[in-house]
Amino acid sequence: MPRRRARDEHDNHEAWAIPYGDLMTLLLAFFVVMYSISSVNSGKYRVLSDALSAEFRGTPLTPQPIPIGDRPQNVSEQLPITEVNRLFTAGMPAHLRMPLPQGRGTVRDGQRSAGSADPREAANAALIEAEAARQKELAGIEADVSGVLGSLIRSNLVHVQKHGDAVEVQISADILFGSGVAEPAPAALPILQRLADSLKPWPNAVRVEGHTDNVPIRSGLFHSNWELSAARAGSVVRLFAERGVDPQRLAVVGYGQYRPLQANTSAPGRNANRRVAVIILGRGRNGEPAGS
Repeated sequence: MPRRRARDEHDNHEAWAIPYGDLMTLLLAFFVVMYSISSVNSGKYRVLSDALSAEFRGTPLTPQPIPIGDRPQNVSEQLPITEVNRLFTAGMPAHLRMPLPQGRGTVRDGQRSAGSADPREAANAALIEAEAARQKELAGIEADVSGVLGSLIRSNLVHVQKHGDAVEVQISADILFGSGVAEPAPAALPILQRLADSLKPWPNAVRVEGHTDNVPIRSGLFHSNWELSAARAGSVVRLFAERGVDPQRLAVVGYGQYRPLQANTSAPGRNANRRVAVIILGRGRNGEPAGS
């Protein structure tokens, strides 16, 4: 009787599934372990977020902050910045600890308390307040000068105007000086004295400017209109000082014919250009007269 042939053994083509399943199991265990040791501390994250928002004035992207973790029930809870540093750096290696910037006040719901305003905002508010005080002071000077020179203003011989950081008083040289003369005429003395008296109470710096037309000077006392304009301004400054205005507030400038108000081609234009300008300057931000 012939012997029965043994059944042919087949190759196992699914043998790879066993190590593959082991690998997936190990990977799953690895990610579970990683997740368990890297879970976010919501308390530290919230404190860090509030502190950074308070320090850098970050604008939230949503109308309301997105809560992370359990928010304290008391919305007025305040944490000193030192406590924020302690919570944030707790558990960190020493070489990685970087405390948040110290500041006055506390962190309160992502904003600084009222006791520690942003220095830039405080500086801007101080500048605005100083500018308002300066403009108010200049308005008072303009009112005082206009009051003592009212009749000359109505006669169009004096012009008083506040612009920018100064009050400018333009006085026609024809009512102050004779032709080619630097000493004030006797009739001009009461005008200048009243003007000096109105300026005396104010601490602002005063610059007196002399101007002429372009007609060459024929007087032997002055070589050019520059010298004449400076001498006229100096005469006014001397009278102001004699009347009691602090000399340290006063300055003299002679422009000659080179700052005309109108063209020198006509008699009215030349008359307008012959003038003395008294410029009362607004005080600087540090309380000193501007331009001193």
